[in-house]
Amino acid sequence: MKKSSALADWTPEQIALGKRWVEMWKMAAMGLEQIRRKEIRELDTYKAIALLCGNADYTKPPYAPKPWSGLVEQQRLFKKAAGCE
Repeated sequence: MKKSSALADWTPEQIALGKRWVEMWKMAAMGLEQIRRKEIRELDTYKAIALLCGNADYTKPPYAPKPWSGLVEQQRLFKKAAGCE
């Protein structure tokens, strides 16, 4: 059984308008992506965090990011668990 197209009952004018609509969004996509990238580059991280988490000085303890990520400690624990330490 052959499935009919969802556009089977569209007129040629409607199809032309649909194609135009698709082309317009394709063209807009490039501009929208440029805007998105510009907004990300210009984002103030501390301001965004403050908006999400409330006002605090995120440059000073206890809210400031730690100078280490804990990966060195994780690797030490992995070595210990593997019996290499």
